[in-house]
Amino acid sequence: MIPVEYSLVLSAVLFTLGTLGVLLRRNIIVILMCVELMLNGVNLSFVALADHLDNVEGLLYVFFVMTVAAAEASVGLAIVVALYRSRQTVYADEVDLLKG
Repeated sequence: MIPVEYSLVLSAVLFTLGTLGVLLRRNIIVILMCVELMLNGVNLSFVALADHLDNVEGLLYVFFVMTVAAAEASVGLAIVVALYRSRQTVYADEVDLLKG
């Protein structure tokens, strides 16, 4: 049995790496992958605490987070494809469609 502290430390590391990736990277696809890494870190903490506390609510939250992650991946990839078709780039700092 893995102690809950190890799982929580690993989930914090995953979330931190995802946050750093979102803040430091320029490629939109890599940014979306880092958001997925953050969601997986949160899922790991939900599962670890649900197992540690013998509670089912954490597992229900994992189901909803996985649903949001799947929707984010599909919508985000569609937006990236549309941006690439119109701008021929996937770098976040070169996309200025919303500037007024």
